Amino acid sequence: VAFQRLHPETQVSQTEDHPSINKKQQNIPHLEREKGPQRVAAHITGTNRRSTFSALSSKNEKALGQKINSWESSRKGHSFLNNLHLRNGELVIHQTGFYYIYSQTYFRFQETEAVLGTVSTEENRKKNKQMVQYIYKCTGYPDPILLMKSARNSCWSKDSEYGLYSIYQGGIFELKENDRIFVSVTNEQLIDMDQEASFFGAFLIG
Repeated sequence: VAFQRLHPETQVSQTEDHPSINKKQQNIPHLEREKGPQRVAAHITGTNRRSTFSALSSKNEKALGQKINSWESSRKGHSFLNNLHLRNGELVIHQTGFYYIYSQTYFRFQETEAVLGTVSTEENRKKNKQMVQYIYKCTGYPDPILLMKSARNSCWSKDSEYGLYSIYQGGIFELKENDRIFVSVTNEQLIDMDQEASFFGAFLIG
C-alpha cells in the first residue's frame, strides 16, 4: 500500500469520510527526516613525507617516543576528517564526549649487509628490537597524559628478507573540547607509513 503525505486540510476530510483509516495514520511515525547529531570521526593514514617524525618538544618532554607529525588527511585513499581537525600530527577535539581512539603502526625491519658484517654471527642470527606505540592526550595541563601503550619485543632472522610486525590498540576515553591526541613510537626508523599499514583515528560514541 502506498502512503502519501496528507496536508492538514486533506486529513480533516479523510477523518470525516474514513475515521478508521485516519486513526491508523495518526499512529504512523512522522516520516520526514530530522536533523540528527553531526558525525564526529577521523581516520588518518600513513604518508611517506620526509618530515613524518619529530622529536617531542620541551613542552612534551615527558612523552615517550617520537611523535608521528605527518598523516594523510585529505581524503586520499581511506583518510577523512569529520568535525575534527589535524594540527601538527594531533587530532583536535571540537565536541566533548566519549570517543573510541585507535591506532596501528607497522614495523618493517631489514638489516643491511654492511651492518651485518660488523657484528658476530650469533648477533646476526637474531636481531632483537623493542617496538612500542603510545597514544597521548594533551589538555590544559602542562604535560601530556598517556592513554594507552602497547609493545612487542621481537627478533628478526638475518635470513629473512623482511621482519614485519604490527601493533594495534584502541580504547574508549572521555575527551573535552580542545583536547588533542597524538601517537608516538620507538624505533621510528622501522615504521612503514603505508596507508593500509599505519593509521590513527577516533570517533564519538556518546
